[in-house]
Amino acid sequence: MTTTITDYYQPGWREHDHACPACGWQGGSWQMELELHDEQSEYACPQCEFPLLVVLHPDLAQVQAAAAAGNAEAGEQLAILASVPRRR
Repeated sequence: MTTTITDYYQPGWREHDHACPACGWQGGSWQMELELHDEQSEYACPQCEFPLLVVLHPDLAQVQAAAAAGNAEAGEQLAILASVPRRR
């Protein structure tokens, strides 16, 4: 079964071990095959490519809310966005 993470800043989803129902492999997201898309990232089993995780990317309001709540990663992301020159 594929797990969908709707809150990118939800603690633990990266570290949690996931089990592949297709082949039995177990491991964390950092061990999986990553495919990036505009609105989400997909993580698949490294042995059989079964999709295990879909992580929805946060929008600006979600990044700002997480940063305001003290999430360090969200704060870093806001700093990166602030450093990008704006088009006129």
